[in-house]
Amino acid sequence: MNNLTFRRALCCGLFVLMGFIFPYHANAQRFAKVDAWLAAHTEAMGGRLYLLIYKDGKIVYNHGESKMDLKNKVIARNLGRLKGRIVDLEPYTENTQQKIASCSKWLSAALVMTFIDEKKLKLTDTVGKFLPVLSKAGKGNITISQCLSHTTAIKAPPIKESAREMRNTNSMDEAITKIAEMPMEGKPGKVFRYSNTGLQIAGAVMEKISGKSFETLFAERIAKPLEMKNTDFGKGKVALPAGGASSTPSDYMNLLTMLLNKGMFKGKRILSENSVKEMQVNRITPDVTVAYSPTEAGNFGYGYGEWVMEKNAANNLTTAVTSPGLFGSFPWIDNQKKTAGFLMAFYLNNKGRNANYIELKRLVDEALK
Repeated sequence: MNNLTFRRALCCGLFVLMGFIFPYHANAQRFAKVDAWLAAHTEAMGGRLYLLIYKDGKIVYNHGESKMDLKNKVIARNLGRLKGRIVDLEPYTENTQQKIASCSKWLSAALVMTFIDEKKLKLTDTVGKFLPVLSKAGKGNITISQCLSHTTAIKAPPIKESAREMRNTNSMDEAITKIAEMPMEGKPGKVFRYSNTGLQIAGAVMEKISGKSFETLFAERIAKPLEMKNTDFGKGKVALPAGGASSTPSDYMNLLTMLLNKGMFKGKRILSENSVKEMQVNRITPDVTVAYSPTEAGNFGYGYGEWVMEKNAANNLTTAVTSPGLFGSFPWIDNQKKTAGFLMAFYLNNKGRNANYIELKRLVDEALK
């Protein structure tokens, strides 16, 4: 090889190398504030965080932080014992499976909407036609729409207590019988109480219609078509549609991208565009009394299985939605910016969560401008 050929080859090699280095450097610089936010909040948010960000058809950010000091290890182990499982204390990855608490609601609402799309169920259907025990208790006129939007007006016990009681039931029928015994606190559709009851009722309705278990329906209609290989509702005596799922950042992102893409996933239609739109309509209208809303929700509105996080001031249409969980995981979609994110966490202290969620999303939005 002569000197001229060598110099040309060297220059070509350098250009190729620069092509790899400079985009990486630019991307790292772009997300520097997001990196800093994760590092600053990891210890207080359970000791481990993992964030995935999607935009323009691809993952543009995936990064985890781990600061598992003795305190966070003890808390994680104790939470694991409460859930009857052994806790892996290794740093999170995009494939780490974890309990996601109320992030489950988004999954379950999507499952219900598959029945709506197939016309096997209507949002205006009343639950008494499927579950006579609710009619006998004066609750038969509650609609599927009200079940999905926490406006059943059933005065359910606090979420932790309710979840514990549901886990101790032996069947879905027994769970619905317990719900039938709960008092009412107003007219269905006019009271918002964030709870587990509405989705539990919707889950029971789907089982009655199909003759299949909730877990099987979820696996067939949501998990399999969305390639969520490590997402399920466990194998308990009764499924908990409102908070019983386990998932991974990678799996949950498949749900988010499907919703962001108006019901489409890898060329397959999972939900109709109209169903996705219906899920994002705020059902907490001015005539609805808010009996209970978790502090981490702030002043968000609520649709079907998801909180309305942001709205367009000009046309009042929903732009961003979310469904955070008791254990701190935070998924979101921004329709206007065409982005989705999933933050995995595992901790119980909800102080400052709403502000943290808003700040993180703002930093991500700025990085993706």
